Amino acid sequence: MAITNHERVGKALELLKTGLLPFIERELKAKYGNGWAFEVKDILSDTRLGASKGESLLDVAASLVVMDRKWGEVFRQILGKSERSLVNELVTVRNAWAHQEPFSSDDAYRALDSAGRLLSAVSAAQADDVEKMKMELLRVRFDEQARSEKRKSASTAIESGVTGNLKPWREVVMPHADVASGRYQ
Repeated sequence: MAITNHERVGKALELLKTGLLPFIERELKAKYGNGWAFEVKDILSDTRLGASKGESLLDVAASLVVMDRKWGEVFRQILGKSERSLVNELVTVRNAWAHQEPFSSDDAYRALDSAGRLLSAVSAAQADDVEKMKMELLRVRFDEQARSEKRKSASTAIESGVTGNLKPWREVVMPHADVASGRYQ
């Protein structure tokens, strides 16, 4: 059974969560020491994500919110402006995915690309898996386009082949005198 773009994005978000978790923990521990978990709870306390969650960073939305809100203090020294843009874009992608919004092939490719770029920026091994998903999506899109073009060319070939080889009917058959003169009733 074919995988949908929504499922592709969901898998990419799962890989993103897995790949970002060690990076986020490492950087927060480096900045806040053993109190890093309290910092995370404090960041998420004013959001829906912080409500009664034991291990809050196991949610990709929470991880992205923590990265965004602690960007200046923690992550700016390691990552650049383009990576912050990716974080914000991926928050939007995650919200669209969570609210069951449809993803076109272009939207899905962009989501996969953004996730892959962020994973590459933090040197996560999951970036390779996301890259494979991107290639598979491109392959599916190419196959769909090729089938569509083949259908169009097949119908055009039938139409053009018929019209190109046939003579006009007046050259093949002589019309009756009253039809030729325009007096047919």
